[in-house]
Amino acid sequence: MKTLRKPYPPIDPYDVGRLSVGDGHELYFEQCGNPEGLPVVFLHGGPGSGSSPQHRRLFDPTRYRIVLFDQRGCGRSTPLGSLDANDTWQLVDDLERIRQHLDIDRWLLFGGSWGATLALAYAQKHPDRARALVLRGVFSGRRSELDWFYDSGASRLFPDHWENLVGLIPAAEQDDLIAAYRRRLTHDDRNVRAAAARAWSAWEAATVMMRSAESPPARAPTGSAADGMIAFARIENHFFFHELWLEEGQLLANAGKLADIPGVIVQGRYDVVTPAITSWQLAQAWPKADYRMVEGAGHAFAEPGILHELLQATDRFAQEL
Repeated sequence: MKTLRKPYPPIDPYDVGRLSVGDGHELYFEQCGNPEGLPVVFLHGGPGSGSSPQHRRLFDPTRYRIVLFDQRGCGRSTPLGSLDANDTWQLVDDLERIRQHLDIDRWLLFGGSWGATLALAYAQKHPDRARALVLRGVFSGRRSELDWFYDSGASRLFPDHWENLVGLIPAAEQDDLIAAYRRRLTHDDRNVRAAAARAWSAWEAATVMMRSAESPPARAPTGSAADGMIAFARIENHFFFHELWLEEGQLLANAGKLADIPGVIVQGRYDVVTPAITSWQLAQAWPKADYRMVEGAGHAFAEPGILHELLQATDRFAQEL
């Protein structure tokens, strides 16, 4: 039995800053590790979540110059939860602003789930700036992927948790849950937004891991909703409502633009959030991608087998690039 890798030890940033990107948005960013090392930018998921100290530990701090930031409206960026001037291509432009601000010529892009979407969008628009990609649980934004998670697919594996998601929505609106939740997540009443955010976030939390530590009886989520949870749900729903501002199948159709870029794709066999078919199809269209299917794993980056492959990938590129 192989020994699975553990994350690198916790580290603190050597540089923390804020960058105005226009439209009233200001982004939080930080740099960790070796200022002279290989530049890598970590792209967090959601859309709507944010970066965390755990994400710093995916890279060898002696060999990497690690850039983390919170996307528009997320985490420590302001204004929190803003949907104005917040779309995929503005985030791609923000990446370029950060790269230029930090005087980085080319960098490695690391992203999982929505972070993988953003990495692909950026690399296809700016292939000359991407040295390599490490992707996990690829989400390409196709209608079939959204329907799987918010219509008919994952609901058949998690009917108890699905009941909590649809339970907030009247039967007349259940034919389009993304639109139904948008009405509530953009409602003037904070209590309405909070209730919707709790249910929306609980559905994702229930499905992200292959196995939960415990399996308590399914019940509707209760308790207060923090501003960060509301922001996460609002932004994620906003992007999905607009189908990520991508043409149907765009990121797979344009995979040829990655032809000269090496990559590693890490996929959990039992990923229910972003099923393996998407990452598999991407790998077939991208010959330089090293495809790593992880048995006994779901979607989360912290699952042992997935974490092992991600660390193997970042160590590989630290040596090769």
